[in-house]
Amino acid sequence: MNAVVIAVIVMLALSLARVHVVLSLTVGAFAGGLLAGMPLTDVADAAGKVSQPGIITVFQNGLSGGAKIALSYAMLGAFAMAITHSGLPQQLAGAVVRKLNRSGAESGTSMVKWLLLLVILVMGVLSQNVVPIHIAFIPMVIPPLLLVFNRLQVDRRLIACVITFGLVTTYMFLPYGFGAIFLNEILLGNIRSAGMAVDGINVMEAMAIPALGMAAGLLLAFVHYRKPRVYQSNQIDTADNRSAADQPEPSYYRSLVAGVAIAVCFAIQLVYNDALLLGAMLGFAVFMTLGVVKRHDANDVFGAGIKMMAMVGFIMIAAQGFAAVMQATGDIQPLVDGSMKMFGGSKGMAAFAMLLVGLLVTMGIGSSFSTLPIITAIYVPLCMSLGFSPLATVAIVGTAGALGDAGSPASDSTLGPTMGLNADGQHDHIRDSVVPTFIHYNIPLMVAGWIAAMVL
Repeated sequence: MNAVVIAVIVMLALSLARVHVVLSLTVGAFAGGLLAGMPLTDVADAAGKVSQPGIITVFQNGLSGGAKIALSYAMLGAFAMAITHSGLPQQLAGAVVRKLNRSGAESGTSMVKWLLLLVILVMGVLSQNVVPIHIAFIPMVIPPLLLVFNRLQVDRRLIACVITFGLVTTYMFLPYGFGAIFLNEILLGNIRSAGMAVDGINVMEAMAIPALGMAAGLLLAFVHYRKPRVYQSNQIDTADNRSAADQPEPSYYRSLVAGVAIAVCFAIQLVYNDALLLGAMLGFAVFMTLGVVKRHDANDVFGAGIKMMAMVGFIMIAAQGFAAVMQATGDIQPLVDGSMKMFGGSKGMAAFAMLLVGLLVTMGIGSSFSTLPIITAIYVPLCMSLGFSPLATVAIVGTAGALGDAGSPASDSTLGPTMGLNADGQHDHIRDSVVPTFIHYNIPLMVAGWIAAMVL
């Protein structure tokens, strides 16, 4: 049995058994390395020179490949926490709630319903690319609005699909904020490391068709969940709504500083390539320099931001170590050769199989960012052998990585919406977040990714 296949199976089995993903990746890497005959520690010759690196050395060396990505993620977390500390998201949520309460939104007011869904969609998009606070906006914005949603009888499954679209589609298409990490640093970086030249590749062109697949899924969700659904307005809904409505009026100075910091972070990414780390750092510096984040609070704010993003960062680092061991086993090429025979040279069958495996791996790990280093080591040689163009290869690998992010029980893209929508205990994580997002996004994304592989 191929060592790479066994390693992935072990990693997936442990992840699905709710073993922590970092531990699952580590155990899977060691299992694959040992099965391939790699020594646990370095083997040295008579002169003391290392003749065969051990699994421990290879795994540890591979970890360094994720350090830059994890540091960028941590810095974005600190910047996101500074935005939260400024009070801007809370004040925006309060302003929306006060306006809706004054308007007296009642059931059947379709204009208010669709406008509210549009606002949430825009917030989801901005949270990934422009104001990179990830899912931190959800507990601030969604619980206070549940009372309004109940009056409008909005199906919360639709809200979950709207939020997930904003969380996933923009990072897999727009190379800014978290999209810069996913597309430039992880996707293109790992493809380049696997031996394919991607200089001059327009990553937005490669991911345009898959992104259209996500858009089609969102439209289907609007149709599927258009009918009213009744929820009970309980004490929690009323309390959250009142708390948001009682938020103080926006501080124009703090809001202005937050706007300047966000503009600086975004502008740096537009001017310089791979400058996300610098942009986030300068954005945080703006908050400190202009006094919104006080010097005595800076350490706490920075630490809270790192803590918020630390788990994903560690998973991405472990995934790089896993990929390094898989490459060192020497079993990737036999796997590619075997796959070539199985597919009979059919690009269509190969593309479908790669996308399906990507779906399974991402659902097991729960992070599309961590899936890419694992599958890229296998997929790039296979794509090169089958004659896929670099653009098609980017589309296949990027889509395979993004597949399963929506619809995974362990993904931020489903946990985040549930965290907000279940504040009053009326939104089930599996039935109302996981299943709807899986159906409406993974199926269209699979089809769109396959089309992209065939036409690019």
